[in-house]
Amino acid sequence: MAVTHDTTADRALAEVPGRIKKEQRALPSFLKTTGLALLFPMLLLLIWEGTVRFELVAGHLLPAPSEVVGTIGAMAADGSLWGHIGITLYRLLWGFFWGTLAAVILGSIVAMSRNAETMFDPLIQAFRAIPSLAWVPLFILWLGIGEPSKVTLIALGVFFPVYLNVVGGIQSVDRKLIEVGKAYSLSQFQLVRRIILPASLPSFITGLRSGLGLGWMFVVAAELLGASQGLGYLLVLGQNTLAPNVILASIVLFAIMGKLTDYALKKIQTRALHWQDSLKT
Repeated sequence: MAVTHDTTADRALAEVPGRIKKEQRALPSFLKTTGLALLFPMLLLLIWEGTVRFELVAGHLLPAPSEVVGTIGAMAADGSLWGHIGITLYRLLWGFFWGTLAAVILGSIVAMSRNAETMFDPLIQAFRAIPSLAWVPLFILWLGIGEPSKVTLIALGVFFPVYLNVVGGIQSVDRKLIEVGKAYSLSQFQLVRRIILPASLPSFITGLRSGLGLGWMFVVAAELLGASQGLGYLLVLGQNTLAPNVILASIVLFAIMGKLTDYALKKIQTRALHWQDSLKT
């Protein structure tokens, strides 16, 4: 037993230099990736700041980035920023949840049944062509100007890209894989869990990212009408008070929050699809 313990300990100690070297290689790679990602945005900000500072653009129409950052900092200092971000995230996440849930259920039914596809898909495609703002008066009439109408509008925006990717992902599963599963006497549940779900997962996660992006667009439409708090409300406030710095601060916050939420989904995608033999991997 002592010999086995010593051997295991020696093996663990021998692996330490390899781990250190791996971490040392990963750090420069991370710094290089981060630098490349920030290069173009920083260049745009410098050009933007320079055009305002040298009065090539009127500052009262296009405030400098430093002024926009100052506006965000002032809202963070007085505490109003966190309330606007919090209520917007609340609306987005609830709308994203309900829209995704409906899309997964209906998309799975349509993809697995030809009769269901014939019945439901043409109507869904027709609804998809309706502009988001066209739904606003109807939702306000039915649900009022409170949170239910806003969350429903966001859920509607999330639904369509997730639905399309769920249907497309399931229907694109290789028929030979299904036949192999049936040859091994897999039940319907086992076919879904072991073949259909893994094969359609890449398309599904792509649909989630697309749905999240549309969710951010629809949250703007939801908050432009009848909201008293939120990042969309800041857009209206900046317009009504003739404050372009507030408008740009809201736009910058939308961009930051949208990027952070998409980054989180991308990390989930990387972990969920680590088995995939793709060009990137």
